[in-house]
Amino acid sequence: MREYVLSSVNLNQLESHLWEAANILRGPVDAADFKTYVFPLLFFKRISDVDDEEYQAALAESGGDEEYALFPQNYRFQIPDACRWQDVRAVATNVGQALQKAMRGIEKANPETLYGIFGDAQWTNKDSLSDALLRDLIEHFSRIDLGNQAAQADILGQSYEYLIKKFADATNKKAGEFYTPRSVVRLMVNILESPLPDSARGGLARAAQVSQERRPRAAERHARHRDRQSRQALWHLRRCAVDQQGSPV
Repeated sequence: MREYVLSSVNLNQLESHLWEAANILRGPVDAADFKTYVFPLLFFKRISDVDDEEYQAALAESGGDEEYALFPQNYRFQIPDACRWQDVRAVATNVGQALQKAMRGIEKANPETLYGIFGDAQWTNKDSLSDALLRDLIEHFSRIDLGNQAAQADILGQSYEYLIKKFADATNKKAGEFYTPRSVVRLMVNILESPLPDSARGGLARAAQVSQERRPRAAERHARHRDRQSRQALWHLRRCAVDQQGSPV
Protein backbone atom coordinates (compact mmCIF):
# COMPACT_ATOMS: atom_id res chain seq x y z
CA MET A 1 0.00 0.00 0.00
CA ARG A 2 1.32 3.42 -0.92
CA GLU A 3 2.07 5.66 2.04
CA TYR A 4 0.08 8.89 2.18
CA VAL A 5 2.06 11.91 3.31
CA LEU A 6 0.78 15.47 3.38
CA SER A 7 3.14 17.23 0.97
CA SER A 8 1.87 20.66 1.94
CA VAL A 9 0.07 21.75 5.05
CA ASN A 10 -1.98 24.73 6.17
CA LEU A 11 -2.22 26.11 9.69
CA ASN A 12 -5.37 24.24 10.71
CA GLN A 13 -4.01 20.93 9.42
CA LEU A 14 -0.72 21.29 11.25
CA GLU A 15 -2.32 22.40 14.51
CA SER A 16 -4.73 19.47 14.40
CA HIS A 17 -1.97 17.00 13.56
CA LEU A 18 0.25 18.17 16.40
CA TRP A 19 -2.56 18.02 18.93
CA GLU A 20 -3.41 14.50 17.76
CA ALA A 21 0.20 13.59 18.53
CA ALA A 22 -0.38 14.74 22.11
CA ASN A 23 -3.55 12.66 22.29
CA ILE A 24 -1.59 9.52 21.36
CA LEU A 25 0.28 10.02 24.62
CA ARG A 26 -2.87 10.53 26.67
CA GLY A 27 -3.22 7.91 29.37
CA PRO A 28 0.31 6.54 29.78
CA VAL A 29 1.70 10.08 29.93
CA ASP A 30 0.37 12.85 32.16
CA ALA A 31 -0.95 15.87 30.28
CA ALA A 32 1.61 18.05 32.06
CA ASP A 33 4.35 16.09 30.29
CA PHE A 34 2.94 16.21 26.74
CA LYS A 35 5.26 19.06 25.82
CA THR A 36 8.27 17.06 27.02
CA TYR A 37 7.74 14.57 24.21
CA VAL A 38 5.82 16.38 21.45
CA PHE A 39 8.18 19.34 21.06
CA PRO A 40 11.35 17.23 20.69
CA LEU A 41 9.65 15.04 18.09
CA LEU A 42 8.43 18.14 16.23
CA PHE A 43 11.98 19.53 16.19
CA PHE A 44 13.52 16.18 15.25
CA LYS A 45 11.13 15.69 12.33
CA ARG A 46 11.60 19.28 11.13
CA ILE A 47 15.39 19.02 11.22
CA SER A 48 15.32 15.72 9.34
CA ASP A 49 12.89 16.94 6.67
CA VAL A 50 14.89 20.13 6.09
CA ASP A 51 18.04 18.01 5.84
CA ASP A 52 16.36 15.85 3.17
CA GLU A 53 15.43 18.99 1.23
CA GLU A 54 18.97 20.29 1.41
CA TYR A 55 20.29 16.95 0.14
CA GLN A 56 17.92 17.02 -2.85
CA ALA A 57 18.84 20.65 -3.55
CA ALA A 58 22.56 19.81 -3.50
CA LEU A 59 21.97 16.90 -5.86
CA ALA A 60 20.08 19.14 -8.27
CA GLU A 61 22.74 21.84 -8.07
CA SER A 62 25.52 19.37 -8.85
CA GLY A 63 23.73 17.49 -11.59
CA GLY A 64 23.34 14.38 -9.44
CA ASP A 65 26.83 14.31 -7.92
CA GLU A 66 26.23 12.44 -4.66
CA GLU A 67 29.73 13.09 -3.36
CA TYR A 68 29.15 16.83 -3.70
CA ALA A 69 25.68 16.51 -2.18
CA LEU A 70 27.16 15.01 0.99
CA PHE A 71 29.52 17.94 1.66
CA PRO A 72 28.74 19.33 5.16
CA GLN A 73 28.65 22.86 3.73
CA ASN A 74 25.35 22.03 2.03
CA TYR A 75 23.53 21.69 5.35
CA ARG A 76 22.65 24.07 8.13
CA PHE A 77 22.88 21.19 10.64
CA GLN A 78 24.96 18.03 10.67
CA ILE A 79 23.08 14.77 11.24
CA PRO A 80 25.30 11.78 12.06
CA ASP A 81 24.75 8.38 10.51
CA ALA A 82 21.85 6.42 12.04
CA CYS A 83 20.47 9.62 13.62
CA ARG A 84 17.92 10.59 10.97
CA TRP A 85 14.17 10.32 11.34
CA GLN A 86 13.93 7.42 8.90
CA ASP A 87 16.63 5.53 10.82
CA VAL A 88 14.60 5.69 14.01
CA ARG A 89 11.39 4.94 12.14
CA ALA A 90 12.86 1.64 10.97
CA VAL A 91 13.49 0.48 14.54
CA ALA A 92 10.96 -2.07 15.89
CA THR A 93 12.24 -2.70 19.42
CA ASN A 94 13.84 -0.41 21.99
CA VAL A 95 12.44 2.53 20.05
CA GLY A 96 12.96 4.93 22.95
CA GLN A 97 16.63 4.07 23.10
CA ALA A 98 16.95 4.70 19.35
CA LEU A 99 15.20 8.06 19.71
CA GLN A 100 17.40 9.12 22.59
CA LYS A 101 20.57 8.08 20.77
CA ALA A 102 19.56 9.97 17.61
CA MET A 103 18.67 13.16 19.46
CA ARG A 104 21.85 13.12 21.54
CA GLY A 105 23.88 12.44 18.41
CA ILE A 106 22.40 15.49 16.67
CA GLU A 107 23.00 17.69 19.71
CA LYS A 108 26.64 16.63 19.98
CA ALA A 109 27.21 17.16 16.25
CA ASN A 110 25.86 20.74 16.53
CA PRO A 111 27.09 21.96 19.92
CA GLU A 112 26.87 25.66 19.08
CA THR A 113 23.24 25.58 17.98
CA LEU A 114 21.41 22.47 19.17
CA TYR A 115 23.09 21.17 22.29
CA GLY A 116 20.43 20.37 24.91
CA ILE A 117 17.61 21.34 22.55
CA PHE A 118 15.76 18.02 22.85
CA GLY A 119 15.48 18.25 26.61
CA ASP A 120 15.71 15.42 29.09
CA ALA A 121 12.66 13.30 28.26
CA GLN A 122 12.85 9.73 29.55
CA TRP A 123 12.40 8.03 26.18
CA THR A 124 13.61 4.68 27.52
CA ASN A 125 10.94 4.46 30.25
CA LYS A 126 8.86 1.60 28.87
CA ASP A 127 6.37 1.84 31.72
CA SER A 128 5.09 5.04 30.12
CA LEU A 129 6.44 4.76 26.58
CA SER A 130 6.07 1.27 25.17
CA ASP A 131 7.58 0.40 21.81
CA ALA A 132 4.07 0.21 20.34
CA LEU A 133 3.16 3.70 21.59
CA LEU A 134 6.37 5.24 20.29
CA ARG A 135 5.96 3.55 16.90
CA ASP A 136 2.42 4.96 16.70
CA LEU A 137 3.74 8.41 17.57
CA ILE A 138 6.55 8.22 15.02
CA GLU A 139 4.21 6.96 12.31
CA HIS A 140 1.83 9.80 13.10
CA PHE A 141 4.57 12.41 12.61
CA SER A 142 5.75 10.56 9.49
CA ARG A 143 2.44 11.29 7.77
CA ILE A 144 3.25 14.97 7.47
CA ASP A 145 6.12 16.72 5.69
CA LEU A 146 7.72 19.40 7.87
CA GLY A 147 10.28 20.61 5.36
CA ASN A 148 10.43 24.28 4.34
CA GLN A 149 8.55 23.71 1.11
CA ALA A 150 5.64 21.90 2.78
CA ALA A 151 5.42 23.68 6.14
CA GLN A 152 6.13 27.36 5.75
CA ALA A 153 7.90 29.24 8.50
CA ASP A 154 4.90 31.32 9.58
CA ILE A 155 2.70 28.21 9.84
CA LEU A 156 5.23 26.34 11.96
CA GLY A 157 5.75 29.32 14.25
CA GLN A 158 2.03 29.82 14.81
CA SER A 159 1.51 26.09 15.39
CA TYR A 160 4.22 26.13 18.05
CA GLU A 161 2.41 28.96 19.80
CA TYR A 162 -0.88 27.05 19.47
CA LEU A 163 0.64 24.01 21.20
CA ILE A 164 1.87 26.12 24.11
CA LYS A 165 -1.69 27.36 24.68
CA LYS A 166 -3.21 23.90 24.30
CA PHE A 167 -0.76 22.37 26.76
CA ALA A 168 -1.56 25.13 29.23
CA ASP A 169 -5.30 24.53 28.84
CA ALA A 170 -4.86 20.76 29.24
CA THR A 171 -3.20 21.21 32.62
CA ASN A 172 -5.28 24.18 33.85
CA LYS A 173 -2.20 26.35 33.98
CA LYS A 174 -1.42 29.81 32.76
CA ALA A 175 0.07 29.96 29.28
CA GLY A 176 2.91 31.95 30.85
CA GLU A 177 4.11 28.83 32.62
CA PHE A 178 5.03 27.36 29.25
CA TYR A 179 7.60 30.05 28.52
CA THR A 180 9.98 29.64 25.61
CA PRO A 181 13.61 29.00 26.63
CA ARG A 182 16.33 30.70 24.63
CA SER A 183 17.47 27.37 23.23
CA VAL A 184 14.03 26.64 21.78
CA VAL A 185 13.74 30.08 20.21
CA ARG A 186 17.22 29.66 18.71
CA LEU A 187 16.28 26.29 17.25
CA MET A 188 13.03 27.58 15.79
CA VAL A 189 14.84 30.49 14.16
CA ASN A 190 17.56 28.26 12.75
CA ILE A 191 15.30 25.60 11.27
CA LEU A 192 12.65 27.90 9.91
CA GLU A 193 12.88 29.14 6.37
CA SER A 194 15.55 31.82 5.97
CA PRO A 195 14.98 34.75 5.89
CA LEU A 196 12.32 34.50 8.59
CA PRO A 197 8.99 36.05 7.50
CA ASP A 198 7.53 38.79 9.71
CA SER A 199 4.49 36.68 10.55
CA ALA A 200 6.62 33.82 11.85
CA ARG A 201 8.88 36.17 13.75
CA GLY A 202 5.84 37.73 15.37
CA GLY A 203 4.45 34.36 16.42
CA LEU A 204 7.71 33.26 17.99
CA ALA A 205 8.14 36.61 19.67
CA ARG A 206 4.70 36.26 21.22
CA ALA A 207 5.63 32.78 22.39
CA ALA A 208 8.80 34.15 23.95
CA GLN A 209 6.90 36.97 25.67
CA VAL A 210 3.98 34.91 26.92
CA SER A 211 5.65 34.30 30.28
CA GLN A 212 5.32 38.01 31.05
CA GLU A 213 1.53 37.93 30.90
CA ARG A 214 -1.02 37.25 33.64
CA ARG A 215 1.29 36.04 36.36
CA PRO A 216 -0.10 34.86 39.72
CA ARG A 217 0.88 37.36 42.41
CA ALA A 218 1.87 34.56 44.75
CA ALA A 219 4.75 33.65 42.43
CA GLU A 220 6.22 37.08 41.74
CA ARG A 221 9.81 36.13 42.50
CA HIS A 222 9.63 33.08 40.21
CA ALA A 223 7.89 35.18 37.58
CA ARG A 224 10.67 37.76 37.58
CA HIS A 225 13.22 35.02 36.97
CA ARG A 226 11.25 33.69 34.01
CA ASP A 227 10.65 37.20 32.71
CA ARG A 228 14.39 37.71 32.47
CA GLN A 229 14.69 34.49 30.47
CA SER A 230 11.88 35.54 28.15
CA ARG A 231 13.41 38.96 27.51
CA GLN A 232 16.69 37.27 26.73
CA ALA A 233 14.91 34.88 24.37
CA LEU A 234 13.19 37.74 22.56
CA TRP A 235 16.47 39.65 22.27
CA HIS A 236 18.14 36.55 20.83
CA LEU A 237 15.30 36.10 18.34
CA ARG A 238 15.66 39.67 17.15
CA ARG A 239 19.44 39.33 17.00
CA CYS A 240 19.09 36.26 14.80
CA ALA A 241 16.70 38.14 12.52
CA VAL A 242 19.25 40.94 12.15
CA ASP A 243 21.97 38.43 11.33
CA GLN A 244 19.81 36.71 8.72
CA GLN A 245 18.33 39.76 7.00
CA GLY A 246 20.89 42.46 7.68
CA SER A 247 18.30 44.85 9.15
CA PRO A 248 16.54 45.15 12.52
CA VAL A 249 13.16 43.52 13.13
